[in-house]
Amino acid sequence: MLSLAASAPEIAAAAIFAVAVAHTFSTRFFAHLAHLQPRHAGLWHLLAEVEVVFGLWAFVLVATLFCLSGQDAAVAYLEGRNFTEPMFVFVVMVIAASRPIVSTVIGVVRLLASVIPIHRAVATYFLCLSVVPLLGSFITEPAAMTLAALMLRDGYYQQGLSNRLKYATLGMLFVNVSIGGTLTHFAAPPVLMVAAKWQWDTLYMISHFGWKAAVAVFANAIILTWFFREELAERGQIDPDTQRAPVPVTISGIHLAFLIGAVFFAHHPVVFMGLFLFFLGFTEAYKTHQDRLILREGLLVAFFLAGLVVLGGLQQWWLQQALVGVEPTLLYFLATALTALTDNAALTYLASLVDGVSPEFKYAIVAGAVTGGGLTFIANAPNPAGVAILKSNFDDESISPMGLFLAALPPTCVAILAFQVL
Repeated sequence: MLSLAASAPEIAAAAIFAVAVAHTFSTRFFAHLAHLQPRHAGLWHLLAEVEVVFGLWAFVLVATLFCLSGQDAAVAYLEGRNFTEPMFVFVVMVIAASRPIVSTVIGVVRLLASVIPIHRAVATYFLCLSVVPLLGSFITEPAAMTLAALMLRDGYYQQGLSNRLKYATLGMLFVNVSIGGTLTHFAAPPVLMVAAKWQWDTLYMISHFGWKAAVAVFANAIILTWFFREELAERGQIDPDTQRAPVPVTISGIHLAFLIGAVFFAHHPVVFMGLFLFFLGFTEAYKTHQDRLILREGLLVAFFLAGLVVLGGLQQWWLQQALVGVEPTLLYFLATALTALTDNAALTYLASLVDGVSPEFKYAIVAGAVTGGGLTFIANAPNPAGVAILKSNFDDESISPMGLFLAALPPTCVAILAFQVL
């Protein structure tokens, strides 16, 4: 058994992390304060930004480390963190949300919807919550989240959906994206953290996780779509914008090449950042076929994830202790619960540091990590991307963490059945 003995910086980091988690559940309160106290609305709006929370408290942690351990130790800690994932999520968000990519995916979804013998708005909604999340196994989860959120925002959220349907959709989107990335070994962050060390390939992922995840994703989407079919048929707007010229196939193909290149070199920031700068130049040269790039939203999401990387780096002393020696079934549910409080990739990374674990341990920790990935904003790296795109359509332009948690519980239970019973 590992010892719970911890240094002063580790104890301070755990306390700051707890405050940061509590802050994410309080963003709606700060948004409300902005209306009650307009004189200080700027401060309250800042504190209400979910994407700012972990970056803000990461600065507090660094200042604390500076006081406790000195400048050299604080700087060394920051320089020892790996910020590849936040950088990659930023790049893939911006590229995937470009007009040529979105138009291409929308076209494919509309084509598939046209062959399903139900109302097209209902069919399109179903595909956004099933096929697109599963697509995350190939184009990465952040890209799938971005595409699905944009399609849901334009076709449904902006058409006056009920608050109940907005939260139900958001919760299911987060859950299905989290579990939908398990068909391969290279797309889901929590899988990426362990695949190489545990020698998991795509065949292994499909046979042990992927087919179960696909069953859960389609079951979730069918249930929710059927339950809200009347409202979706009435409110959904899937007609294309006929006033805009279609994007040339060549432009769409080049954008897809940029996306594929970024995904292929996801572990090499020098390469994908170079591709991204080239992408920015290309979009500037062909402005006619572009919409506004979501640079602000992407940077805020990257800031959030970078803050999580900084805060999460000093949580190993208690997280790993919680995982070691636990029976596999209990470990699965423990991992699901812990994922709601930490990033699921961080959880599996810590598990990969434990030597001599059984195949049952490996399955339980990864399955639990992806199962709980939709319960909170911080549970899965792509979640802040969905929040950034959709939050303006909620009351006070803020999403209730408790509302998200309750909405995500039913599809999470379906995922539990898939991973534990099938």
